[in-house]
Amino acid sequence: MIVKAPHIKTPLPGKNAKRVIAKDRRFTSSSYIKEYPFVIARGKGTVVEDVDGNRFLDFMAGIAVNATGYSHPRVVRAVKRQAERFFHICSTDFYYESFARLAERLTRMTPMEGEKSVFFTNSGAEAVETAIKLVRYHTQRPYIVSFLGSFHGRTMGALSLTASKAKQRSFFSSFLPGVHHIPYGYCYRCPYNLKYDSCGVHCAEYLEKVICRNLMNPKEIGAIFVEPIQGEGGYIVPPPEFHQKLKAFAEKNGILYVVDEVQAGMGRTGKFLAIEHFGVEPDVVIMAKGLASGLPLGAVVAKKKYMTWKAGTHGSTFGGNPLACEASLETLALLEEGLMANAARMGKRLLGKLRKLAGEFEIIGDVRGRGLMIGMELVKDRETREPAAKEADEIVQAAFQRGLLLLSCGESTIRFCPPLVVKAREIDTAVNILTDLLRETNGKRA
Repeated sequence: MIVKAPHIKTPLPGKNAKRVIAKDRRFTSSSYIKEYPFVIARGKGTVVEDVDGNRFLDFMAGIAVNATGYSHPRVVRAVKRQAERFFHICSTDFYYESFARLAERLTRMTPMEGEKSVFFTNSGAEAVETAIKLVRYHTQRPYIVSFLGSFHGRTMGALSLTASKAKQRSFFSSFLPGVHHIPYGYCYRCPYNLKYDSCGVHCAEYLEKVICRNLMNPKEIGAIFVEPIQGEGGYIVPPPEFHQKLKAFAEKNGILYVVDEVQAGMGRTGKFLAIEHFGVEPDVVIMAKGLASGLPLGAVVAKKKYMTWKAGTHGSTFGGNPLACEASLETLALLEEGLMANAARMGKRLLGKLRKLAGEFEIIGDVRGRGLMIGMELVKDRETREPAAKEADEIVQAAFQRGLLLLSCGESTIRFCPPLVVKAREIDTAVNILTDLLRETNGKRA
């Protein structure tokens, strides 16, 4: 049984971890990033233990995947029950109850008026690919709009929309034709050097006032693909009117508003979907990550009038796997029974504590977020806002050594995305560790 964390009893990485890491490096692709030398053995709730018996408090949740924490007993029971019946039957060609039940559940929980349809995939990137094909098939229009700083996946179609880091795209062209990237609503680093709200939310009007005057006819745009809150780009929360103005433009021109909720959705922000914070109804929603508590599952939920493709047009051998469907049904029940509410409460607590730290440490330039999707952006100087990328990485690495698992995003943002089961005392513990690390960083800068 795993007890409270952190508890570090060996140098990191330990002896057993080094053995696994050496084998991994010898036999696996060099493309894997491997943020720090953590080798997991087991987990429970928000606590994970490595192969040397060191225990860590996890505030990254497998990159926002383990929504219900590690090995939630209800999810484990659901998967075990299904495993005893059957592992697989191809959902493209045959039927099973959990597949239909999950589709029904998702249509109920997704905030769109009217009838909806669902297509299941194995991952977020595959769900993005599905949405691209769906848009092209239905609209017959050549153009798609995405955003600078966006991350939609690494498969070729999804990568065509991604614009987070140059290294993710380098040497992989040519990309999907007809994709245009525009700046996101990043008020802390406004690409137009304007100030909210005297700016008139120019970032939301740039597509209509600039792009569609100079580059393309809006009637040729099939879809706008957008993250309600940017994930890999830096946990960026756009101004309130950003999505509202873009959606109004889309509606006026018959453009589908496709919302990528892969990281922000599934209760992480305190609501089932992050787009709900902005009062906008999407046309297509892309989900994955926390949808099945760690089992591979993605989904595209669209208004039924847009999912018009004929049988055989698109399919998936493993999408909507029976084990993943059962895990997802239990996950969604747990979200509705209290985990979304806990994400809102604990997120408010964490956000408040981080903003208090910003008043103490000059290196913190901005703290932003919704629920348990919070970013703390570090800067070398608050006036110039020069990103403190080196310092952000050093804090993430030092936190690992202290038994706190974190990840960065954007240029110099530390993200906080713990499992939605996180408790107040665990938030306090994480903030105490972070405070010590910020003091150490501050000392080095003095």
